[in-house]
Amino acid sequence: MSAEDLAQQTSEAEKAPLTVDQVVHNLELKNQQRAQELREFQGTRIYRMVYSGFTGDREADMTVELTYTSPGKKQFTILSEHGSEFILNHVLGKLLKSEADDPQRAAIDRKNYDFMLVGYENTPSGGQYILGLKPKSKSEYLYKGKLWVDAKDFAVTKVEGEMTKNPSFWVKDTNISHTYRKIDDFWLPAETRTVSQIRLGGRADLTIQYKNYRILATGPAKASRNAQEKRTVESLFAVVPAQ
Repeated sequence: MSAEDLAQQTSEAEKAPLTVDQVVHNLELKNQQRAQELREFQGTRIYRMVYSGFTGDREADMTVELTYTSPGKKQFTILSEHGSEFILNHVLGKLLKSEADDPQRAAIDRKNYDFMLVGYENTPSGGQYILGLKPKSKSEYLYKGKLWVDAKDFAVTKVEGEMTKNPSFWVKDTNISHTYRKIDDFWLPAETRTVSQIRLGGRADLTIQYKNYRILATGPAKASRNAQEKRTVESLFAVVPAQ
């Protein structure tokens, strides 16, 4: 990073109303609160992969219905499949299996990452904190890059980065972008885009579109939310450095 870029990044970070510790603390608290409140939902996912390389061009798509049940249980029902059987069986099928695994391995929290405050944006939808992500270990579930946090809800709205560990020897590097949108009181995935460079030449583009969300059950969260917000306010003062 050049001295000019570093100076601009420092200037942008200084605009932020809260420190990085306060933002991450609130993000973890709000994520925990939303996870407790969201008991069950359904949604449709459309997976599409296009591969171009030395073995020729291949593509496939898969439409899946997801049913989520708290705490962290995901059930996938394949509605339709088209295209390359190799991609369907060895890429998209493997992806579904990995998503059903322990979600804590991919959690954006202080167990998995170190965070840096690199900027603050005022957007038409409100303020956005921009945090740098530094994974604490190499894992195919963790990214090195940046994330955007809504300044009101303290929810992740976007992630951009590269994987710290490629899922296969044949993959040279992978860049990923996630976006999220608010459904009722919950921030859920909207779109994922992944571009992977293949070691022997070629490229694989994966997109996942998330549609038709239906919130089926929520917890009796008002009392819990009030108590959580009280602790959040108290924690803000606890992490503010003494003047």
